[in-house]
Amino acid sequence: MAKTPIGLEPVIGSLTSSKKREYRVTNRLQEGKRPLYAVVFNFIDSRYFNVFATVGGNRVTVYQCLEGGVIAVLQSYVDEDKDESFYTVSWACNVDGTPFVVAGGINGIIRVIDASNEKIHKSFVGHGDSVNEIRTQPLKPSLIVSASKDESVRLWNVHTGICILIFAGAGGHRNEVLSVDFHPSDIYRIASCGMDNTVKIWSMKEFWTYVEKSFTWTDLPSKFPTKYVQFPVFLASIHSNYVDCNRWLGDFILSKSVDNEIVLWEPKMKEQSPGEGTVDILQKYPVPECDIWFIKFSYDFHYNSVAIGNREGKIFVWEVQSSPPVLIARLSHAQSKSPIRQTAMSFDGSTILSCCEDGTIWRWDAVPAN
Repeated sequence: MAKTPIGLEPVIGSLTSSKKREYRVTNRLQEGKRPLYAVVFNFIDSRYFNVFATVGGNRVTVYQCLEGGVIAVLQSYVDEDKDESFYTVSWACNVDGTPFVVAGGINGIIRVIDASNEKIHKSFVGHGDSVNEIRTQPLKPSLIVSASKDESVRLWNVHTGICILIFAGAGGHRNEVLSVDFHPSDIYRIASCGMDNTVKIWSMKEFWTYVEKSFTWTDLPSKFPTKYVQFPVFLASIHSNYVDCNRWLGDFILSKSVDNEIVLWEPKMKEQSPGEGTVDILQKYPVPECDIWFIKFSYDFHYNSVAIGNREGKIFVWEVQSSPPVLIARLSHAQSKSPIRQTAMSFDGSTILSCCEDGTIWRWDAVPAN
């Protein structure tokens, strides 16, 4: 278990907004009655940087952000099971570059939707309970990871439909896994966190031959020799409650629990003894009224800033890489009162989307500096 060394006090950001960038509401859509749990821009394919997807109930919807605050509906997929409730969505692509929308939720089935023809490309069955988050490997966007209530994380190949690795077992999570993320440059590394209050870092390095094999596998996916990864290379107890979102920032990690802040920390591995090491807590980014679980934050493409909503429908935009942290903007609107489950920042951070418990999508655009 990673221990926190004494003596280094984390730098805490001030909630006085720098007003570095001002945003205003340019659109509000009521998608339906059911809560919207996820919204995500397509950062996989530069042709579609202004395209985003949302999930709520048994529906996956794809939109495009146009000039002047316009949001155009491009397509909508409704699951055959009306009781499905999608919690997460991610963009991926086939080896030929075809864009895929990948969604999962309460049923534990992962739907890979071919956005070029609006048809299901594949359905992944394997998780024994609901899927809480899906993320795509930015360097190999036909690889996805899924975090589940069944206490496991799974690595899948969307091209061949294979479950390559299962991160679970003796050293695995002891409760629901709520969030998972691929390292931006180290292709072997992922981080996961959940209801056991821990963040775990896993390595796929010694299993990479199986990852490569998954691209050329021609037999039935069920016959693939799926491997269990039972032990993480690092285990951190940063938070004293559920950890519902973790994202890499270079080799550092940003994570949040239900205590009104995002924490930036550095895992310091001990090479000789896997799983052990120390943690340096570097910075804290306060987020008032962010004390319910399943609220996720997002970056712009270059990891300059992070946007997070709260229980009261407000958004806080932090400059991530400055020390002390700088609050770029605090966004609030009289009609936005519902909990924001997730935000999505556009490529350059000039547009921020939020999806809410009341089924609304809000679009905020940066006001051009005079």
